[in-house]
Amino acid sequence: MSNEPDINADNDETARRSIGARRNPASQEAILDAAQAVMQEGGIAGFSIEAVARRARAGKPTIYRWWPHRTALMLDVYKRFKNARSFPDSGSLRADLISFLEDHLLGFWQGSLCGTVYRAVVAEAQTDPEAAKVLKTYQAERMAYSAQMVDRAKARGEVPAETDGEMIVDLVVSYAWHQLLLGQIDEAMGRVPAVIDTILGGVRGYRE
Repeated sequence: MSNEPDINADNDETARRSIGARRNPASQEAILDAAQAVMQEGGIAGFSIEAVARRARAGKPTIYRWWPHRTALMLDVYKRFKNARSFPDSGSLRADLISFLEDHLLGFWQGSLCGTVYRAVVAEAQTDPEAAKVLKTYQAERMAYSAQMVDRAKARGEVPAETDGEMIVDLVVSYAWHQLLLGQIDEAMGRVPAVIDTILGGVRGYRE
């Protein structure tokens, strides 16, 4: 038996000590950077906790403690890009919804890693209950913010006070998801104003 030290084991242990059992911002960002790099280089098919651990020089148990499955980690990579974008506030509900659909959904996904990642998250949520739970939680968080566009329109008198803001946003998001999953984002971009006008046309009492 060799008496040579196991260098890889030493490196793994050093990584574990540096990251620790509790999340800290620097370690979290390092792992998310590694996850993003793995996805960019190998696509979703090559993405795994093992690959991220190797790239980040972190122990798999640490990553699993923070992200219990790969979908949660993929979604957090996605959220880093998404959370940097503020919701539109133009003073017009129609303009806000057009910007929301065109820039924050379809345009955000168009030809980018973000679209690939989100499509994979939605797909995995169809067969994995834990992935579905993570996606549902994320969607609830986004809805709480995006529905504010309609709340502002209520305050301006553009729509009646009883208007269901979450339903309006849900219709917009549902259209976007459909185009994403079918790979039709380029074609959908040209229909954005018509889609929003159709949705707002069903809002009783709407006035621009």
